[in-house]
Amino acid sequence: MKKICHLTLVMFAMLFGSTAMAQTQKGNLMVGGDLTNFGFNFQKGSTKFDFNLTPKLGYFIKDDLALGGYVNFGLSTAKGAGSTVDYGIGAFGRYFINDKNVKKLEFSKRARFFVEANAGFAGTNPASGASTNGLNLGAGPGLAYFITPNVALEALVKYDLIVGFGNSVTSNQLGFNLGFQIYLPTAKAKQIIREEQR
Repeated sequence: MKKICHLTLVMFAMLFGSTAMAQTQKGNLMVGGDLTNFGFNFQKGSTKFDFNLTPKLGYFIKDDLALGGYVNFGLSTAKGAGSTVDYGIGAFGRYFINDKNVKKLEFSKRARFFVEANAGFAGTNPASGASTNGLNLGAGPGLAYFITPNVALEALVKYDLIVGFGNSVTSNQLGFNLGFQIYLPTAKAKQIIREEQR
């Protein structure tokens, strides 16, 4: 319980504390996820609209480049079509574009463009129609808008492909994801934890 209290204090301190460290600096953590995923499924006979939850945890191995893991769970229902269950687990990489030509396109100093790719195991299993389970690959561009120095609202357009087994060998989808991320400087977090343990 004590460790949970320490972690909570660290998160609040990072959210509303000092802004001296860059959000996408080497050594920082990225915690959050996609809260909604509105997509159109190209698979014949499958559900056209879905809702997913995808928590993510990433670590910046160098400035502007984060690697991490994700878990996905989705449940869709459509009248007369039954329910569709989507799931996935895997790794992702995210690169924040730091090119001066791209920065000209950013509409605000709080906005940052990025590209994200993922690889893992996933499946989509409708009550009726084609199901696919197997290797999942995805990639797409996104935009992070920092509402505070450490919290960003995000939009991500991503193409996902599942190749494997089931009623159909492949399943592909273009999705529009909305979510948020919290960026935590790990050095500052460790300092706060040490101070709280004294």
